[in-house]
Order: sequence, then C-alpha cells, then structure tokens
Amino acid sequence: MSQPVMVAGPIPAPISEPDSKWTYLDNVRRNKGPYTSEEFDTSDEAVSTMDRLKVLGAGGLGCELLKDLALSGFKDIHVIDMDTIDVSNLNRQFLFRHSDVGKSKAEVAARFVEKRVKGVSITPHNCKIQDKDEDFYMQFNIVICGLDSIEARRWMNSTLINLADPENPESYKPLIDGGTEGLSTQLGFKGQSRVVFPTITSCLECQLDMHAPRQAVPLCTLATIPRQPEHCIEWAHIIAWEQEKPFPKLDNDDPEHITWLYKKALARGEEFKISGVTYSLTQGVVKNIIPAIASTNAIIAASCCNEAFKIATQTNPSLGFEENYMMYSGNDSIYTYTFKHEKKDDCPVCGQLARDLEVDPNFTLQEFIESLAERAEAQLKKPSIRAESHTLYMQSPVSLEEMTRPNLKKKIGELVGNGDEIAVTDPSLGTVNFKYKLKFSKAYRAVA
Repeated sequence: MSQPVMVAGPIPAPISEPDSKWTYLDNVRRNKGPYTSEEFDTSDEAVSTMDRLKVLGAGGLGCELLKDLALSGFKDIHVIDMDTIDVSNLNRQFLFRHSDVGKSKAEVAARFVEKRVKGVSITPHNCKIQDKDEDFYMQFNIVICGLDSIEARRWMNSTLINLADPENPESYKPLIDGGTEGLSTQLGFKGQSRVVFPTITSCLECQLDMHAPRQAVPLCTLATIPRQPEHCIEWAHIIAWEQEKPFPKLDNDDPEHITWLYKKALARGEEFKISGVTYSLTQGVVKNIIPAIASTNAIIAASCCNEAFKIATQTNPSLGFEENYMMYSGNDSIYTYTFKHEKKDDCPVCGQLARDLEVDPNFTLQEFIESLAERAEAQLKKPSIRAESHTLYMQSPVSLEEMTRPNLKKKIGELVGNGDEIAVTDPSLGTVNFKYKLKFSKAYRAVA
C-alpha cells in the first residue's frame, strides 16, 4: 500500500454534502478548456460517466491512490493487496492505526475511505493479482498499478495486452503505472508514472531497460565473507534455501517463506557479528523493494490519479499517445520530465518480431539459461525454452523438468541450428513468449 505521512490528531468529520462536494470537479467537467477537443461533452450524461466507470488499483501506492481516486469523483473502485498491516507501516501509511495491525491492508483502507468520502464504493481483494483470471480484469475500465515488484508489473502488463481484442473495443484497458525508485543507500527519491494503451503504445515490457537489474553479489562473498546484512539475506535466499528446501517452491509474497529466510539470515548475521538484519529488510532484499519516501509516493500517486481523471473525462490529453512517460526526481530539488518511449517491434509482449540474439554455440544450455537472467531486456528468473520443433528445457511441471534436464549439459550447437528461432517463457510473464532468432558467433561460423 502507499506510504505517505501518518495523520496526527483528531480525524476530520466525513464530508456530508454529496450534492455540492463535487463543485470543484464540475468546474472542470462542465467547462471547455484550452486542451479540450471540439467534441468535448459537458452534458449531465457525460459528467455522470465517472459514476459508472470501474477502476482497479493494486499495490504499494494503494492508500494515496484510494484517497485521490475517491476525492476525484470515481465511485466504483476495487483494490488488490495481499499484505497485512505491520507496525512499521504506521509511520507513513496514513489510512492505518495501531489497532489495525495484523489486518488486511486492502480491507482496512477500503473501509476507512468509504467512511470519509460518502457515496464511494470500494471493494477490497486480499490476494495476489495473479490469483484473478481474465474475466475479473475485463470488468474494469481503467487499471492503476502502484506495485513495488517489477515481476508483478510485468505480469499485469502482459495480462491486459492479452485481453485486447481488435473486434471488441471494450477489451482495451488503459494501464496506468506508478512507482518509486532509488538506491539501497539513497531511498526512493525518484519515481515515474506512465500510461499504456495495450497494443497501441509502448508497453511496460518495451520499457524494461529503464529498470536496471539488481546488482549481483559474488557467491564467494555470500558463502565465505559476508560484510553487510544484505549479504546474509542473499545467502539465505540463494544458498540456504536451495540446500534445505523448506518449501517446495519459494514464494516471495508468502509471509511464512519470508520469515524462514529472515531467521536464517539473522543467524548468519549473528555468526559473523553483522547487525541490521530485520524482517522488513529481508522482504525488501528478496523482492528488490526500494525503501519508500512519503512525499514521493504522494506525488506519484497524484500523477497516476490525474491521468485516470483525464482518461475518464477527456478534459485534458493524457500521457500515452505522444508523451507517455513522466519522470520525477526529488534528490536535490523537484524536477519532472516527460517524453515518448517508443514502441519496440521486437517486444516479447506487444511486438511481432523475434529478437536477434548472438550466442556462443559452445555454451551449454545451462550457461545459456543463466545468461538470459543477466540480460537487461529480459530479466528472467526461471525461463523455459522451446525450439520450433522440440522442447529444450521446461522448469515445470516436474515430469517435464526431469525429462528435459539432460539437455542442460548439452551445447547449444547440438540442440539448435544457426538462425533457428526459440521461444522463452517465464512465470513473471504469464503466457507471453520471448522470441529469439539465434545467431551463432562469428568465430564459430568461421571455424565451421
């Protein structure tokens, strides 16, 4: 959920004048402005369109987004968040109180906003976004993501693009994405908001290279000479988990799994006299979460809500078709910049072309899979690979993994030919395939 400043002192009384509280919005919705088109409709029917729109908000900007959407005139809002409220949330997530600790964030936030803004209906969903099917997402007019996980963003992006059907205009769901960024030593003073019109404009996968992959720590450091609490956590995450396998599969969103990693990392820290290992830090390292800043979250959430309002009312051009990406930086001052991120023809989600990929055919399939995880445009974690006529390696189900495991030791040149296309899938992308056209390195071709 969001992380703005906690409200102190008595809570203001609910707004109780439903007929007049939207006057400031009606000034915008009922009057043409310098950026409205000639067809801009100011009738009662057009203004009441917002009453019928369904908006979905998900993830880490939730508190700010819910408040902003409710006060902007949206009346049918759904929110997804699988987390429960922790004491550490109370200093910045302003919809929560100490008595709410342990309760569902989505449920508490929804009820709080409904009490404050009469006439709004907020439906909470205490689950992962991946738990919902396509029919669930089809009911919404606008989807806003404030997710703190790149993997979850990619999943939502690919899901909404898969929904798009040229014969059904209602299947096109605008995706508004917002997030904060920073370094582990610098907190989240940077952020961005962007709008994706599925299959029409640049999507989040086209823009993946804007997010640098997490910095890798050498395994020798993790295994022998950890120096920071993060090293202890990564050791638990990468080494201890694989050695002990406490659960069949690691789920970064499962509190029980994170608790296991935290206890292992804490013991590792005590062994090497390293302090600072906490549950929240463990969760942040494992999920690659940047520590949040209240003001940054408030600004980015407001920008996302502003884009939703513009799309719903057509009072101003939204991000999306011309300039579709807004960057914010608050490190030294307040700076914003908007630009157009071009659509990529070889994007694995919204593009049509296979990407050329130069590869050393002497690589084993295992080495090739590991190299995919390091590529900035892929950032895959557990890829499965198929050639045009046969399967090279599948991560799941177990039967297929066992059947294709022997291929991991074989050389690429033995499994596929120069110029062959392969399809790469990953859980982070749902059903989307990366398409690569393999080009064997020049040195190998010269020898061959």
